Amino acid sequence: MNKASDILASNGGGALTIDAETSVLDALRLMDDKNIGSVIVTENGDYLGLLTERDYARKVILKGKSSDETTVREIMTTDLPHIIPDNSVETCMHIMSENNIRYLPVFRNDKLCGIISINDLVTETILTHLETIEHLKSYIHS
Repeated sequence: MNKASDILASNGGGALTIDAETSVLDALRLMDDKNIGSVIVTENGDYLGLLTERDYARKVILKGKSSDETTVREIMTTDLPHIIPDNSVETCMHIMSENNIRYLPVFRNDKLCGIISINDLVTETILTHLETIEHLKSYIHS
């Protein structure tokens, strides 16, 4: 059974961070430059929350706020469930589905060690299924 730690190891585990006082516009530019849909929000190096494209759409665009005058702190998501590296891929998928979210922060000893996205989970699941298929084919042919 694959775990969150396997996903973090395969994608490098590093996650992009920005300060909570960064403008939403600057955060979006960073996300665009890196081709990512979320960024970790910190203050003095400590995890505060996560800024996602969904946060921007719902809390800036739909409310008519200014992207260059609104700070990340004002719109970030702060109530995401936390997981640990030993959580299974299946557990992560269940948590995401149950909470209708696309990202999960991963913590080890109360310290953020990465973010897992729904895309990470889908990719890991597909790879696991392909590996199982290859094992079954090998077994049948032997």
